[in-house]
Amino acid sequence: MKIAVLVNEGPYQHQSADTAWNFCKAAIEAGHEIQRVFFYHDGVNNATKLTEPPQDDRHIVNRWASLNKEHGVDLVVCVAAAMRRGIVEANLAEGFRISGLGQLVESGIQADRVVTFGD
Repeated sequence: MKIAVLVNEGPYQHQSADTAWNFCKAAIEAGHEIQRVFFYHDGVNNATKLTEPPQDDRHIVNRWASLNKEHGVDLVVCVAAAMRRGIVEANLAEGFRISGLGQLVESGIQADRVVTFGD
């Protein structure tokens, strides 16, 4: 099954980002394809390389980047939501790319399912 994922919450405000990452990891391990993860609203904060959690805490941004590096998952950040939150190419973490809402629409068309995490 081809799955698209929409993440609407930041990495440390809610459990949504962690749950979305765990969902993606489990889906890949079960043989499904994550067609794209689209970060929208506060979810764009999952893509900043300026995140520096304490050493004993999970590094959610790096977790997402590893999905891109190890499995080729397309990590797309909404350009308008990113700009509102000060996220630009210069501070975008490795593995992420900035694009428009058209990528979310395309995911809805191409994927068998779209799963949303966060409000």
